[in-house]
Amino acid sequence: MSRAAVPGLPSRHPIGEQLPALYADDDFAQRFTAGLDTVLAPVFTTLDNLPSYFDPRLAPADFLSWLASWVGGIDDPRWPTGLRREAVARAVELHRWRGTRRGLTEALRLVLGVSAEVRGDGGATWSRTAGGELPAAPAGEVLVRVWPQHGAAVDADRVRALVRTLCPVHTVCRVEVLSGPPADEGK
Repeated sequence: MSRAAVPGLPSRHPIGEQLPALYADDDFAQRFTAGLDTVLAPVFTTLDNLPSYFDPRLAPADFLSWLASWVGGIDDPRWPTGLRREAVARAVELHRWRGTRRGLTEALRLVLGVSAEVRGDGGATWSRTAGGELPAAPAGEVLVRVWPQHGAAVDADRVRALVRTLCPVHTVCRVEVLSGPPADEGK
């Protein structure tokens, strides 16, 4: 990220105009302060637009990685800028759902543009009766089925990598890539 001199960017607050009358006609003083104006103009422009830097939908593209680090968002400079902005904007919401079916399906939809279905609970179990017998241990495997949206191809390696980072560490996640929505969808 670099905020450097922008050729031709005028200063909103030229220093030469603010000098005492004694220096108003001094060529050296005016040239010297004009050089400072060139350096300070991007600073003033940045400060004037500071709220925009904290909105991922408006921030400069080179600022997105830093903004993503503030909210623990996923950012990949190889992604299209629109996707990067959306990933940063939704990072806090996705953290709230991390480790859940909804969180995994939303992340897959956002980052890879695929639809997903998650089956299994990863081995979670509980009892409704305090001090009672625990139910039988469920299968510890989670099945993540993905299929393309709008006929796009699915990159199975990227799906597996993302699922590996988002599934809770105590679970075994298996990924199936389907050519379309499962026949039993919605049951």
